[in-house]
Amino acid sequence: MAKDQKDVFQHLNFSDQHILVVGDLMLDQYWAGSAERVSPEAPVPVVKVSDKDYRPGGAANVALNVVSLGARCTLIGFVGEDQAARQLNEVLSAAGVSCQFLEIKDWPTPLKLRVMAQNQQLVRLDFEEEIPINGESERLAKLLNKVEKNLQDADVLILEDYDKGVLQEPSALIAAAIKKDVPVVVDPKSKPLSEYRNANILKPNEKEFRDFSGSEKPDFPKAARMLCEELNIKNIVVTLGEDGMSLNDSKNSYHIPARPVDVFDVTGAGDTAAAVMGLGLAMGMRVQDFVQLANVASSLVIGKLGTAPISGPELKAGLMREPLGRGVLEIGDLIGMVQEAKDMGDTIVFTNGCFDILHAGHVTYLEEAAKLGDRLIVALNKDSSVTRLKGVGRPIVKYDARALVVSGLESVDWVVGFDEDTPEWLLEKIQPDILVKGGDYREDEVVGAEIVRSSGGSVRVLSLVEMLSTSNIVDRIKDS
Repeated sequence: MAKDQKDVFQHLNFSDQHILVVGDLMLDQYWAGSAERVSPEAPVPVVKVSDKDYRPGGAANVALNVVSLGARCTLIGFVGEDQAARQLNEVLSAAGVSCQFLEIKDWPTPLKLRVMAQNQQLVRLDFEEEIPINGESERLAKLLNKVEKNLQDADVLILEDYDKGVLQEPSALIAAAIKKDVPVVVDPKSKPLSEYRNANILKPNEKEFRDFSGSEKPDFPKAARMLCEELNIKNIVVTLGEDGMSLNDSKNSYHIPARPVDVFDVTGAGDTAAAVMGLGLAMGMRVQDFVQLANVASSLVIGKLGTAPISGPELKAGLMREPLGRGVLEIGDLIGMVQEAKDMGDTIVFTNGCFDILHAGHVTYLEEAAKLGDRLIVALNKDSSVTRLKGVGRPIVKYDARALVVSGLESVDWVVGFDEDTPEWLLEKIQPDILVKGGDYREDEVVGAEIVRSSGGSVRVLSLVEMLSTSNIVDRIKDS
């Protein structure tokens, strides 16, 4: 994650945002205990239950994530007249969610019971029934009416579709939001994508998008761009599990790699991503930024057991971890990291030089170069190259030491060495967005300028601090 993005994220405050969440509600129950023997009745473990827990699931988990991150949330959906509905209302209300449930007589609130032992899920039991057809049109009219009233005070509408019957007519809800100028995030399920036409963000997972589009993963970006154009959807974000996320609009596609993490339980990761995208959209953030934020939040949630929200402090702590390494790299490793950074939408800045005896002029120059983009690469002439360019007795400081010192600067992300007199072959491999050089050059005189421009990049010349150079320092030492 780029340094300027991290600074923005660290100061995020969602407290002024109000998110309206509409979708399928369910209760997740967890029965946990020890399993130390096998049943004599069948080859299955016997679990001695010692703990019972219940947590909001589906759209209710989205709402819980919203308030856990510090925003206000109103939640609308169908429940039965049963204990599960009361438990949902109890835990959500205690967390600060405004619950506006529509009760359905003689229909059970969907419930998922997971039996756990030694933090492993042994079995999941689903208790759910189809919503009765009788009274469907009346229920959907009440739902739409309640949504329309709550849109008056909402910054974003999130539609969380688990195909349990609440979002039978998502197009009507999207149209109501558009009428109120409220942006819409959709976490879709089995319906045709045309049902979600005009949404701002559509967030299917890999399987869902494959079913929707009929395409395989390598063709997802092309298919997503076409669907954005066809259905007037501003962005389609395909969540790809361990492969990260694919962000697409009608013209461009970006791959956002997953953060390395120990996967404990993927339950609820999609709910968390939907909540964070909704909050980012409400804040007016760039879509690339809030999708990366959602990527970080999802990586934190899958390190937890079961359905669990992410809190603001947890998210801020997670943002402090660099998804990409920094420091002195070999060219092969650097190429991989550069491509990963480009996939995330980062701007790559490249500069080169000997940097023999690092001084204030160097530091000022590199700080200015870093401000031009998100990632700064410094290519250092290795010792034999410096000797050819500067003469016998140079470098004063050997390559390994120079590289270590330069890589320690906050402004520098990556340092790589080269033996040649110029870094042209490195520029061919890396294809940076911006090539920077210091001195009294014209831009067309900078070595490698044509290479960078031919790949769509640009060249910048920065002035150096007067009277500060390694050669001047060496001469003063000799004269003293």
